[in-house]
Amino acid sequence: MEMDRTLESLQLVIARVLPHRDPTLVFKDLNVVAILQEFWESKQKSAVLPSEGIIVYESLSSLGPPFVSYVTLPGGSCFGNFQSCLSRAEARRDAAKVALINSLFNELPCRRITKEFIMESVQEAVSSTSGNLKDADDPSTSIGAYHYMLESNIGKTMLEFQELMIVFQLLHWNGSLKALRKTKCSRQEVISYYSQCSLDEKMRSHMALDWITKEKESPGIISQELQVALRELEDVRKAGHELRFYKEKKEILSLALSQIYSDQVTTSSWENQMSLALHGYR
Repeated sequence: MEMDRTLESLQLVIARVLPHRDPTLVFKDLNVVAILQEFWESKQKSAVLPSEGIIVYESLSSLGPPFVSYVTLPGGSCFGNFQSCLSRAEARRDAAKVALINSLFNELPCRRITKEFIMESVQEAVSSTSGNLKDADDPSTSIGAYHYMLESNIGKTMLEFQELMIVFQLLHWNGSLKALRKTKCSRQEVISYYSQCSLDEKMRSHMALDWITKEKESPGIISQELQVALRELEDVRKAGHELRFYKEKKEILSLALSQIYSDQVTTSSWENQMSLALHGYR
C-alpha cells in the first residue's frame, strides 16, 4: 500500500514537471538520459534562482565489463549505475535512471525541510548520540550546530541540504573542523562562512595540500585512505545512494598523490605509483 502511494506521488510529480510524458512509461523508456535532461531543464526554467550547473556524465576507463558511469546533477548531487552493465551506454542509462528516481523523490513534500522535519531529525540525532534535547538551542554543541543548520535551510529539499552538508562532511573528514575548534571561531561563524563556500577546484586543492602534509607525517596514509574511499564509493554506488561525498574523497586523495609524485617522477612512473597505491583495493 505504501509503495502504491509513493508511485502515485512520483507519477504526479512527472505529470507536473513533464506534462507531455506518460507517467506510467517514464521508467520503462530506454531514453531515460533525455528524460533526466528534460526534467532538470524544466526545473531550472521554473526556479526562482535557476542553477547554472549542467548534467555531467563520467565513465570510468575500463577494458571490459562491468562498466561504471556517474552522473552529476546541477547543484552537485552525484549518482552511479548500480547494476552490472555490459556496455558504457547501458551503464550511462542505468546511472541516469537512478538519478531520475532520486530527483523525483526529492520533489515529494516529505523531502522538504519543515519545522516538523527539523523536530524529528533533532530528536533522532539526540537519541543516536545519547545527547540532551536542551543542546538543540545551544549552537556551541554538535546537536545545536545541526539544529542551526537545519533551521538555516528550512524550505530546501534534502538534495539541496545534502549538497551543503558535503562541504562540512569533507571538512570533518579532512580534520579542518577539528583544527577550527582550537581557534576562537564559534560554530555559528564556521557554519555561516562555509555555507557560502562552493566546493570548487580551489577548495579541493587546499584539502589535497592538507593530505600531503599528513603524508609527510605518516607515509602511506594517502594510499590507505584512497583504498577505503574507493571501497566506500563502490558500495554506495551499488546501493543506488547519493555518492558525491565518497567521490570527492577519491578526487581529493588522487589529486594529493598526483602532486606528491609529479615533481619527482615521470608520467609513466606516476601511473605505476597509482597502480601500486590502488593495488590493495583491487
